Amino acid sequence: QVQLAESGGGSVQPGGSLRLSCVASGWLYNSVGWFRQPPGKEREGVAVIIVGSGNTNYATSVKGRFTISQDNAENTVYLQMNNLTPEDTAMYYCAASTAVLGRPALWSPSEYQYWGKGTQVTVSS
Repeated sequence: QVQLAESGGGSVQPGGSLRLSCVASGWLYNSVGWFRQPPGKEREGVAVIIVGSGNTNYATSVKGRFTISQDNAENTVYLQMNNLTPEDTAMYYCAASTAVLGRPALWSPSEYQYWGKGTQVTVSS
């Protein structure tokens, strides 16, 4: 069993930065992803890291602005978000899968068995 807890959300102005954290308790997870769900829209994948290899994957909309990283000693996965825009406003969720996911599966929420409760990110002036 894996439990995930996100933190770090908040309200920022356009162009600002936030760093989200996802602390995982338990073990036996091999892929960790950050997903987001804007109001009235479907959940979408933002960034995924494969725990063993450290390989990272990014959605086109965030590539070059967001960075996913991990601290294995702290069982924590981070999402550094820079140059935020109002379009980044959403509830952000951390998710973990027991599988080593490849494309395109790593972008599918149904491939992740464990989810956090989410942290809200609001970007507005």
